[in-house]
Amino acid sequence: MLNKEPASRVMMMPRDTNPAGTIFGGVILSYLDQAGAEGAHKCGAQQVVTIAMKEVVFHEPVFVGDLVSFYTEIVRVGRTSVTVKVTVEAARRWSRSEIVKVTEAEITYVNVNPEGRPVPIPRTHVDVLEATPDGL
Repeated sequence: MLNKEPASRVMMMPRDTNPAGTIFGGVILSYLDQAGAEGAHKCGAQQVVTIAMKEVVFHEPVFVGDLVSFYTEIVRVGRTSVTVKVTVEAARRWSRSEIVKVTEAEITYVNVNPEGRPVPIPRTHVDVLEATPDGL
């Protein structure tokens, strides 16, 4: 992940903590979903809804002041859906050079119209994606 630009990056704040003083897992899940949706948009999906998120295992806690980065990679593009892998890393508050892997997940989104019905992802974007071996 060293040479990739994150889809999003967030500094964790005190409002995001649980009673133990670490960041709520649900806060990380929310940002993870948002980053994945951004990855889906980059491959041509216009308005997406989340339909599935594969297993999420938290490997390391996240603390107030940690700078959390969300990296995306397109796994699969279907006719109306796209699956995005999101990897989450935290640069520790006390030393930004210490980076730990927090979690990762594959999230599937469906491209929908304003009425919420599935619609095809424009092929021009998919063709560009297929021409790029490492995705986005």
